Amino acid sequence: MCGVDTGRTVDEKPAPKRPRTRTRTRGKALVVAAVLTALLTAFPGLVPDTAGNPGSLLETFRPWTGPVVPVLLLLALLRRSHLAAAATLLPAAVWLGLFGPALLAGGGAGDGDRGGGEGRGDGRSGALTVVQHNASDENPDPAGTARALAEAGPDVLALQELLPGALPAYRRALAADYPHHAVVGTVGLWSKHPLSGTRPVDIRPEGLGADWNRGMRTVARTPYGPVAVYVAHLPSVRITPVGGFASDRRDESAAALGRAVAAEELDRVVLLGDLNGVAGDRALAPLTSRLRPAHEAAGRGFGLTFPAAFPVVRIDQVMVRGLTPVRAWTLPATGSDHLPVAARLAP
Repeated sequence: MCGVDTGRTVDEKPAPKRPRTRTRTRGKALVVAAVLTALLTAFPGLVPDTAGNPGSLLETFRPWTGPVVPVLLLLALLRRSHLAAAATLLPAAVWLGLFGPALLAGGGAGDGDRGGGEGRGDGRSGALTVVQHNASDENPDPAGTARALAEAGPDVLALQELLPGALPAYRRALAADYPHHAVVGTVGLWSKHPLSGTRPVDIRPEGLGADWNRGMRTVARTPYGPVAVYVAHLPSVRITPVGGFASDRRDESAAALGRAVAAEELDRVVLLGDLNGVAGDRALAPLTSRLRPAHEAAGRGFGLTFPAAFPVVRIDQVMVRGLTPVRAWTLPATGSDHLPVAARLAP
């Protein structure tokens, strides 16, 4: 009897089929990461300030969630997950919605504008030009720093970390252009307009002695009326593996400064200071609830100021009340580890 040749022996079995990759679940972790990035970027308040102040830490470095997006996209492409790649559009859209306008705005300037001449003002132009700078207690050339800042032509110039040994150099370099100045502790103000009513502002955190004096208030008699000017240097913060974002002293000092500003009787107020915090940090709410950050209103870019060699945060601030920010920008680096910031304010 003839049989049919099947082409294989009795002992042969069909080759086992390879299991198909479950494309629906491929890259699931990346999708979760993308959604989480979008949520934290849009709503940093979801993170509480418990031990280590993670909420304030997130708010401080919030713009830096942007670089997470291309990393997620690259991982999605490596995983060949169309779902994960599409999910990266969510944090990208959130980031662009929040920070895109600042990058594209045409009115002021932030990181990209290091010019000073066009910000010049002497009060007669109808705008008050101010400069804020932590000059650094390790500045090797205080006189050169003072001259560089004066070239920007501000009406008032605020400095922090003024040590007694360097103070005469600042005074000599600024005397010709700024006949009026006041220094309290390690902060000071130089002005083209007369100053009056200068006094310390007690922003000491608990446990620090009377020799810690880093706040002052004075009144600048400008052509369009008196302006209360506050100069402050809040305590530094630290990021450690054990303690997290250690900002308790800064937060306490910010609250004290906020109370002083709340009690200010003059309508027009300018705060110039190294606040060791970004305007979006909830710990600075005692100030931002009463004052308008000039850079957020009239800047372009992020205007990052620290560290000067490679700025990653904007902790040097100009905040106002009763004045309209027209323009805000950073100035070129000096001998300090901070970049100077400038703003033009209209009455």
